[in-house]
Amino acid sequence: MYILSVGLNHTSAPIEIRERLAFHTEEEEMALVSLHQEKSILENVIISTCNRTEIFAVVDQLHTGRYYIKRFLANWFQMDMQLLEPYLLFFEEEAAVKHIYRVTSGLDSLIIGETQILGQVKDAFLSAQTIGTTGTILNQLLRDAIHFAKNMHHTTKINENAVSISYAAVEVVKKTHADVSNKKTVVIGAGKMGTLAIQNMTGAKITDITLINRTDQRAKETAQQLGIQWRSNQELAAEIQEAEIIITSTSATAPIISKEAITNIMATREEPLTLVDIALPRNIEASCADVPNVTLFDIDDLGDVIQENTEQRQALVAEIEQHLDLACTQFFEWEKQLGVVPIIKELRQNALDIQAETMVSLTNKLPNLTDREQVIIGKHMKSIINQLLKQPVSELKEMATNEDAASQIELFQKIFHLKDNEEEIIPQITTEKVGEKA
Repeated sequence: MYILSVGLNHTSAPIEIRERLAFHTEEEEMALVSLHQEKSILENVIISTCNRTEIFAVVDQLHTGRYYIKRFLANWFQMDMQLLEPYLLFFEEEAAVKHIYRVTSGLDSLIIGETQILGQVKDAFLSAQTIGTTGTILNQLLRDAIHFAKNMHHTTKINENAVSISYAAVEVVKKTHADVSNKKTVVIGAGKMGTLAIQNMTGAKITDITLINRTDQRAKETAQQLGIQWRSNQELAAEIQEAEIIITSTSATAPIISKEAITNIMATREEPLTLVDIALPRNIEASCADVPNVTLFDIDDLGDVIQENTEQRQALVAEIEQHLDLACTQFFEWEKQLGVVPIIKELRQNALDIQAETMVSLTNKLPNLTDREQVIIGKHMKSIINQLLKQPVSELKEMATNEDAASQIELFQKIFHLKDNEEEIIPQITTEKVGEKA
């Protein structure tokens, strides 16, 4: 078995490709099940955010696993495989394990050190677990990665004072206007990113903010919490007509603001319009940027603001990377020890069988033992078994991590008269680089 990661992110694919390959919440379960039915796929989890779509899988062969995951993505998103492949990133074995740690810790994010991805990984893991597409390997790997990320955030504080996409959105607005305090601003979307954008705008002394959401109740509740005004979704066109700044962050699967609408609006006014689209898929048609007197920013245009923050955090990234190497080593030690679990079970069962036989013999020779006395004797016998097996089991796990593990384990089995049944041994994930077979 092998661990494999296939996907794309903000470093490998532009936004117009990323939005085409984004899984929507309502199709998540179907996608997991469909991928799980592909040949070679033994376990899988799908992580899909505004900046990445990645599949982490346990496969029986690397070359077939790569092919069937690529085919799945191409078929699911109705995209030619040859067109898709240049944007894909592949990580195998140790590189794949390290990658999931980096992703979960926020080191691979557009915003270095951000914590939102940790919650997204946890949600993706829970979904896959619930549906049943993860197993022994991915369950352990993802639990370890989540624990590692939490620990690193706590010890390094890398997530403190990190910019967010919402913060960057407000910063680019401030750079395009000499004074933003009195600009009529409309925020479309009352989710987490929209809420953060509003909080950053109020912090920037922008006072004329109107919130619009798909559901009016959510808009009303959020606006009241943030101390701003709100309008019904039915009033969207009228609000856009008067706005000088518009920030969008909805989960709509198609643009909600078209070039035609913006063209008509700008034909009746002289004031410039700034559009900031921090959604994926995008909420605003890219061609709106061609309309005179309109400035359009999307997620990929926020790089300068984000880069300034990233440079300040590189020392913390290096510190986390050092801990990350140790965490990966510990995971693979666990995986190697997983291969001797059947041997440990057999050793323990043999000891319990001896205990049971001894207990029968003892009760035959001492028929007057009460039930309570038999229970006490049984507990003490199990305690002796646990103490006797503790050291051999510990040594066996250590053997599993050695270079000559196979010969040492074979000797262990002979000493304790255990079966040499290779079929019962859980297959191990190799930590060596394995080339693709023809």
